[in-house]
Amino acid sequence: MSEAPAAPPAASADPVTERAIGLLLKPPQPRAGWRLLPARVGAMCAVELQKLRHDRTELYTRAVQPALWLLIFGQTFTRIRAIPTGGIPYVDYLAPGIIAQSAMFIAIFYGIQIIWERDAGILNKLLVTPTPRSALITGKAFAAGVKSLVQAVVVLLIAALLGVALTWNPLELLAVAAIVVLGSAFFSCLSMTIAGIVLSRDRLMGFGQAITMPLFFGSNALYPVSVMPGWLQAVSKANPLSYEVDALRGLLLGTPHHLASDFAVLLVAAALGVTAASALLGRLAR
Repeated sequence: MSEAPAAPPAASADPVTERAIGLLLKPPQPRAGWRLLPARVGAMCAVELQKLRHDRTELYTRAVQPALWLLIFGQTFTRIRAIPTGGIPYVDYLAPGIIAQSAMFIAIFYGIQIIWERDAGILNKLLVTPTPRSALITGKAFAAGVKSLVQAVVVLLIAALLGVALTWNPLELLAVAAIVVLGSAFFSCLSMTIAGIVLSRDRLMGFGQAITMPLFFGSNALYPVSVMPGWLQAVSKANPLSYEVDALRGLLLGTPHHLASDFAVLLVAAALGVTAASALLGRLAR
Protein backbone atom coordinates (compact mmCIF):
# COMPACT_ATOMS: atom_id res chain seq x y z
CA MET A 1 0.00 0.00 0.00
CA SER A 2 1.51 3.31 -1.07
CA GLU A 3 2.18 6.00 1.48
CA ALA A 4 0.12 9.20 1.51
CA PRO A 5 1.85 12.13 -0.17
CA ALA A 6 3.70 14.46 2.19
CA ALA A 7 1.91 17.65 3.10
CA PRO A 8 3.38 20.82 1.57
CA PRO A 9 5.49 22.88 3.98
CA ALA A 10 3.57 25.48 5.88
CA ALA A 11 4.10 29.07 4.88
CA SER A 12 6.55 30.90 7.08
CA ALA A 13 4.90 32.94 9.74
CA ASP A 14 8.14 34.76 10.54
CA PRO A 15 7.30 38.50 10.35
CA VAL A 16 10.91 39.40 9.53
CA THR A 17 10.88 37.11 6.49
CA GLU A 18 7.51 38.41 5.35
CA ARG A 19 8.74 42.00 5.67
CA ALA A 20 11.89 41.18 3.67
CA ILE A 21 9.79 39.63 0.88
CA GLY A 22 7.52 42.67 0.97
CA LEU A 23 10.49 44.99 0.50
CA LEU A 24 11.59 42.99 -2.54
CA LEU A 25 8.14 43.30 -4.08
CA LYS A 26 7.65 46.94 -3.14
CA PRO A 27 10.68 49.16 -2.33
CA PRO A 28 10.33 51.41 0.72
CA GLN A 29 9.35 55.01 0.22
CA PRO A 30 12.24 57.48 0.53
CA ARG A 31 12.38 59.23 3.84
CA ALA A 32 11.16 62.79 4.11
CA GLY A 33 13.71 65.60 4.27
CA TRP A 34 13.31 66.25 7.97
CA ARG A 35 13.87 62.56 8.71
CA LEU A 36 17.10 62.60 6.69
CA LEU A 37 18.55 65.43 8.77
CA PRO A 38 19.68 63.42 11.85
CA ALA A 39 21.16 60.70 9.64
CA ARG A 40 23.03 63.24 7.51
CA VAL A 41 24.36 65.10 10.57
CA GLY A 42 25.47 61.84 12.17
CA ALA A 43 27.21 60.68 8.99
CA MET A 44 29.12 63.95 8.56
CA CYS A 45 30.19 63.96 12.21
CA ALA A 46 31.36 60.34 11.94
CA VAL A 47 33.46 61.25 8.88
CA GLU A 48 35.20 64.08 10.77
CA LEU A 49 35.95 61.84 13.77
CA GLN A 50 37.29 59.17 11.41
CA LYS A 51 39.61 61.72 9.81
CA LEU A 52 40.93 62.80 13.20
CA ARG A 53 41.46 59.20 14.25
CA HIS A 54 43.54 58.40 11.16
CA ASP A 55 45.50 61.67 11.06
CA ARG A 56 46.00 63.63 14.28
CA THR A 57 48.59 66.00 12.82
CA GLU A 58 46.13 68.87 12.43
CA LEU A 59 44.96 68.42 16.01
CA TYR A 60 48.51 68.71 17.34
CA THR A 61 49.52 71.65 15.15
CA ARG A 62 46.36 73.61 15.96
CA ALA A 63 47.06 73.18 19.69
CA VAL A 64 50.25 75.25 19.38
CA GLN A 65 48.60 78.64 18.90
CA PRO A 66 46.16 78.38 21.86
CA ALA A 67 49.03 77.21 24.05
CA LEU A 68 51.08 80.26 23.06
CA TRP A 69 48.17 82.61 23.75
CA LEU A 70 47.69 81.17 27.23
CA LEU A 71 51.37 80.73 28.09
CA ILE A 72 52.71 84.04 26.78
CA PHE A 73 49.86 86.52 26.43
CA GLY A 74 47.86 85.21 29.38
CA GLN A 75 50.75 84.88 31.82
CA THR A 76 52.22 88.26 30.88
CA PHE A 77 48.98 90.22 31.21
CA THR A 78 48.24 88.44 34.48
CA ARG A 79 51.41 90.01 35.87
CA ILE A 80 50.90 93.57 34.61
CA ARG A 81 47.16 93.65 35.47
CA ALA A 82 46.40 96.09 32.69
CA ILE A 83 42.95 94.72 31.81
CA PRO A 84 40.05 94.69 34.32
CA THR A 85 38.80 91.13 34.74
CA GLY A 86 36.46 91.36 37.72
CA GLY A 87 38.96 90.03 40.25
CA ILE A 88 40.03 86.83 38.48
CA PRO A 89 43.51 86.17 37.03
CA TYR A 90 43.79 87.30 33.44
CA VAL A 91 44.83 83.85 32.21
CA ASP A 92 41.56 82.51 33.65
CA TYR A 93 39.64 85.31 31.95
CA LEU A 94 41.42 84.61 28.66
CA ALA A 95 40.91 80.82 28.54
CA PRO A 96 37.23 80.82 27.39
CA GLY A 97 38.08 83.40 24.73
CA ILE A 98 40.88 81.20 23.40
CA ILE A 99 38.53 78.19 23.31
CA ALA A 100 36.08 80.20 21.19
CA GLN A 101 38.92 81.54 19.01
CA SER A 102 40.31 78.05 18.34
CA ALA A 103 36.88 76.75 17.38
CA MET A 104 36.27 79.72 15.09
CA PHE A 105 39.65 79.38 13.35
CA ILE A 106 38.80 75.76 12.47
CA ALA A 107 35.26 76.50 11.29
CA ILE A 108 35.97 79.68 9.32
CA PHE A 109 37.99 77.76 6.71
CA TYR A 110 35.54 74.87 6.42
CA GLY A 111 34.33 76.21 3.09
CA ILE A 112 37.63 75.09 1.55
CA GLN A 113 36.51 71.50 2.03
CA ILE A 114 33.26 72.02 0.15
CA ILE A 115 35.15 73.66 -2.74
CA TRP A 116 37.47 70.64 -2.80
CA GLU A 117 34.41 68.36 -2.89
CA ARG A 118 33.08 70.35 -5.86
CA ASP A 119 36.38 70.03 -7.71
CA ALA A 120 36.49 66.28 -7.00
CA GLY A 121 32.92 65.79 -8.25
CA ILE A 122 31.63 64.72 -4.83
CA LEU A 123 29.33 67.73 -4.37
CA ASN A 124 27.40 67.08 -7.58
CA LYS A 125 26.85 63.47 -6.53
CA LEU A 126 25.48 64.64 -3.17
CA LEU A 127 23.16 67.15 -4.81
CA VAL A 128 21.46 64.53 -7.01
CA THR A 129 20.49 62.46 -3.95
CA PRO A 130 17.09 63.00 -2.29
CA THR A 131 18.85 64.74 0.62
CA PRO A 132 17.73 68.39 0.90
CA ARG A 133 20.46 71.00 0.56
CA SER A 134 19.69 72.29 4.04
CA ALA A 135 20.38 68.81 5.43
CA LEU A 136 23.73 68.69 3.62
CA ILE A 137 24.75 72.09 4.96
CA THR A 138 23.51 71.31 8.47
CA GLY A 139 25.44 68.05 8.46
CA LYS A 140 28.63 69.80 7.41
CA ALA A 141 28.07 72.61 9.92
CA PHE A 142 27.69 70.23 12.84
CA ALA A 143 30.62 68.16 11.59
CA ALA A 144 32.70 71.33 11.85
CA GLY A 145 31.27 71.71 15.36
CA VAL A 146 32.47 68.23 16.32
CA LYS A 147 35.93 69.00 14.95
CA SER A 148 36.01 72.25 16.92
CA LEU A 149 34.81 70.45 20.03
CA VAL A 150 37.83 68.15 19.92
CA GLN A 151 40.03 71.25 19.70
CA ALA A 152 38.15 72.83 22.63
CA VAL A 153 38.93 69.76 24.77
CA VAL A 154 42.63 70.19 23.98
CA VAL A 155 42.53 73.88 25.03
CA LEU A 156 40.64 72.96 28.22
CA LEU A 157 43.37 70.48 29.13
CA ILE A 158 46.10 73.06 28.48
CA ALA A 159 44.22 75.60 30.63
CA ALA A 160 43.83 73.04 33.42
CA LEU A 161 47.58 72.32 33.33
CA LEU A 162 48.22 76.07 33.70
CA GLY A 163 46.07 76.14 36.83
CA VAL A 164 43.03 77.88 35.40
CA ALA A 165 40.10 77.51 37.82
CA LEU A 166 37.57 75.87 35.51
CA THR A 167 34.36 74.13 36.44
CA TRP A 168 34.14 70.37 35.98
CA ASN A 169 30.40 70.12 36.53
CA PRO A 170 29.13 67.60 33.91
CA LEU A 171 25.97 69.56 33.10
CA GLU A 172 27.89 72.81 32.62
CA LEU A 173 30.46 71.02 30.45
CA LEU A 174 27.62 69.69 28.29
CA ALA A 175 26.34 73.26 27.94
CA VAL A 176 29.89 74.33 26.98
CA ALA A 177 29.94 71.64 24.28
CA ALA A 178 26.58 72.84 22.92
CA ILE A 179 27.80 76.46 22.79
CA VAL A 180 31.02 75.49 21.00
CA VAL A 181 29.13 73.39 18.44
CA LEU A 182 26.57 76.15 17.77
CA GLY A 183 29.26 78.82 17.39
CA SER A 184 31.28 76.62 15.06
CA ALA A 185 28.17 75.77 13.05
CA PHE A 186 27.59 79.47 12.40
CA PHE A 187 31.18 80.21 11.39
CA SER A 188 31.37 77.16 9.13
CA CYS A 189 28.13 78.26 7.44
CA LEU A 190 29.62 81.73 7.04
CA SER A 191 32.62 80.10 5.37
CA MET A 192 30.43 78.00 3.06
CA THR A 193 28.37 81.08 2.21
CA ILE A 194 31.52 82.96 1.23
CA ALA A 195 32.61 79.89 -0.76
CA GLY A 196 29.33 80.08 -2.69
CA ILE A 197 30.13 83.70 -3.57
CA VAL A 198 33.86 83.61 -4.37
CA LEU A 199 33.87 80.05 -5.84
CA SER A 200 37.61 79.45 -5.46
CA ARG A 201 39.90 78.25 -2.69
CA ASP A 202 42.41 81.07 -3.07
CA ARG A 203 39.76 83.78 -2.76
CA LEU A 204 38.19 82.00 0.19
CA MET A 205 41.56 81.82 1.95
CA GLY A 206 41.97 85.55 1.44
CA PHE A 207 38.51 86.34 2.79
CA GLY A 208 38.98 83.98 5.73
CA GLN A 209 42.25 85.58 6.74
CA ALA A 210 40.73 89.04 6.32
CA ILE A 211 37.80 88.44 8.68
CA THR A 212 39.23 86.17 11.41
CA MET A 213 41.28 88.82 13.19
CA PRO A 214 38.53 91.51 13.09
CA LEU A 215 36.06 88.95 14.45
CA PHE A 216 38.49 87.98 17.21
CA PHE A 217 39.62 91.46 18.25
CA GLY A 218 36.10 92.82 17.81
CA SER A 219 34.79 90.51 20.51
CA ASN A 220 35.14 90.23 24.29
CA ALA A 221 37.64 87.35 24.01
CA LEU A 222 40.63 89.44 25.14
CA TYR A 223 39.08 92.30 27.10
CA PRO A 224 35.69 93.36 28.50
CA VAL A 225 33.27 95.24 26.28
CA SER A 226 33.27 98.09 28.82
CA VAL A 227 36.86 99.11 27.98
CA MET A 228 36.24 99.26 24.22
CA PRO A 229 35.60 102.52 22.36
CA GLY A 230 31.98 103.12 21.43
CA TRP A 231 32.25 102.03 17.80
CA LEU A 232 33.97 98.77 18.81
CA GLN A 233 31.29 98.09 21.40
CA ALA A 234 28.71 98.29 18.61
CA VAL A 235 30.77 95.85 16.54
CA SER A 236 31.07 93.50 19.52
CA LYS A 237 27.31 93.47 20.07
CA ALA A 238 26.79 92.37 16.45
CA ASN A 239 29.55 89.75 16.63
CA PRO A 240 28.33 86.18 17.41
CA LEU A 241 31.76 85.37 18.83
CA SER A 242 31.08 87.77 21.73
CA TYR A 243 27.98 85.81 22.72
CA GLU A 244 29.87 82.54 22.50
CA VAL A 245 32.66 83.87 24.73
CA ASP A 246 30.19 85.36 27.23
CA ALA A 247 28.43 81.99 27.57
CA LEU A 248 31.69 80.03 27.86
CA ARG A 249 33.11 82.43 30.44
CA GLY A 250 29.97 82.23 32.56
CA LEU A 251 29.78 78.44 32.39
CA LEU A 252 33.47 77.70 32.93
CA LEU A 253 34.36 80.45 35.41
CA GLY A 254 31.03 81.34 37.00
CA THR A 255 31.23 85.01 35.98
CA PRO A 256 28.02 87.00 35.33
CA HIS A 257 26.56 86.04 31.97
CA HIS A 258 23.36 85.94 29.94
CA LEU A 259 23.23 82.27 29.00
CA ALA A 260 19.66 82.19 27.63
CA SER A 261 20.15 85.19 25.34
CA ASP A 262 23.64 84.00 24.31
CA PHE A 263 22.25 80.60 23.34
CA ALA A 264 19.32 82.17 21.49
CA VAL A 265 21.60 84.48 19.48
CA LEU A 266 23.90 81.61 18.48
CA LEU A 267 20.94 79.41 17.55
CA VAL A 268 19.41 82.12 15.34
CA ALA A 269 22.81 82.89 13.80
CA ALA A 270 23.38 79.21 12.99
CA ALA A 271 19.90 78.91 11.43
CA LEU A 272 20.49 82.01 9.29
CA GLY A 273 23.90 80.65 8.29
CA VAL A 274 22.38 77.32 7.19
CA THR A 275 19.74 79.18 5.16
CA ALA A 276 22.30 81.40 3.40
CA ALA A 277 24.76 78.58 2.66
CA SER A 278 21.96 76.31 1.37
CA ALA A 279 20.76 79.02 -1.00
CA LEU A 280 24.25 79.37 -2.51
CA LEU A 281 25.09 75.67 -2.66
CA GLY A 282 23.66 75.26 -6.17
CA ARG A 283 25.73 78.21 -7.44
CA LEU A 284 28.86 76.62 -6.01
CA ALA A 285 28.14 73.33 -7.77
CA ARG A 286 27.69 74.90 -11.24
